[in-house]
Amino acid sequence: MKTLGVGIIGTGWVSGEHIKAYEVNHHTEVRGIVSREKARAEAKAREHQLSGCHAYDRLEEMLADPDIHIVSLCTPHHLHVPQGIAAAKAGKHLLIEKPVALDLQGFRDLLAAVRAAKVKTVVSFVLRWNPLFETIRALLKDGTVGRLFYAEVDYLHGIGPWYAQYAWNVKKETGGSSLLTAGCHAVDGLRWFVGRQAVEVFSFSNFSAQNPLRYEYEPNSVTVVKFEDGTLGKVASSIECVMPYVFNIELLGDQGSIRNNQVFSKRWVGQRGWATIPTILPDSGDVTHHPFREEVNHLVDCILSDRESHASLEDSVQTHEICFASEISTREKRPVFLPL
Repeated sequence: MKTLGVGIIGTGWVSGEHIKAYEVNHHTEVRGIVSREKARAEAKAREHQLSGCHAYDRLEEMLADPDIHIVSLCTPHHLHVPQGIAAAKAGKHLLIEKPVALDLQGFRDLLAAVRAAKVKTVVSFVLRWNPLFETIRALLKDGTVGRLFYAEVDYLHGIGPWYAQYAWNVKKETGGSSLLTAGCHAVDGLRWFVGRQAVEVFSFSNFSAQNPLRYEYEPNSVTVVKFEDGTLGKVASSIECVMPYVFNIELLGDQGSIRNNQVFSKRWVGQRGWATIPTILPDSGDVTHHPFREEVNHLVDCILSDRESHASLEDSVQTHEICFASEISTREKRPVFLPL
């Protein structure tokens, strides 16, 4: 089986998790790391004992290497579009950290480049591989709670100076919005569970009274989503909350309900209280806690079997459009209809 060479763009926190995931996959090998400072790329290679890995300070040089087949974008949000377009034009498959773009036009430009290049993509909504997510999907497929009519997924995670991305996360031009920078995980979870097209979005957002973390954009938002069959969804996102990390899931169906890892169902005769499933919850913002190995294995399998991912750039259109629509709704104080 051909070994797929991997190039990593960026040397921050999450890039280390990508590297670890590629290094334990039998079909991949990290062969290049690029950073604005070559010394940082060299240090990252040493940290992970990548003896055959080249360090670059120019993206074009790494993309010119024919032995690199996959590129992971692990840079701040605002760099994903130009870097992703360059990688797609070079014929590289892409693993793109979320969000892939901070505005609709940038997203469309990247999507056009990927479509033209016909490369495989995975957008790093990595919680799709979290065991609780997989358990919930199995319960929904089995009809345990019937057909959903309401879904709520919340992302509550204070991101301050103690967090690696804080320095650029607080800025509008690089952070984007509460949903784009982090809450998009919850938006994608909402879509993943409901499984239908979103058609309308309405949102409010605000600062806390003192804005102690000095965000340039409202770090708190509540977004209501209407789906094509009338199902309602809600996403609350706060990145200035003062509390431990919470990723809340509430799914109401006509035969039962799911609350995170708890289930109540009419199908389970005699059930008198919530049944708790012992599984791994998405209960930490630490990227070392996330299932990157499973995500990378999925991307590699898609490449080797020549199939599209359920988490492809094409699939992520609606997740990003909901985030963009939320900003428009807040700014213009009106409902926004999809597609944009």
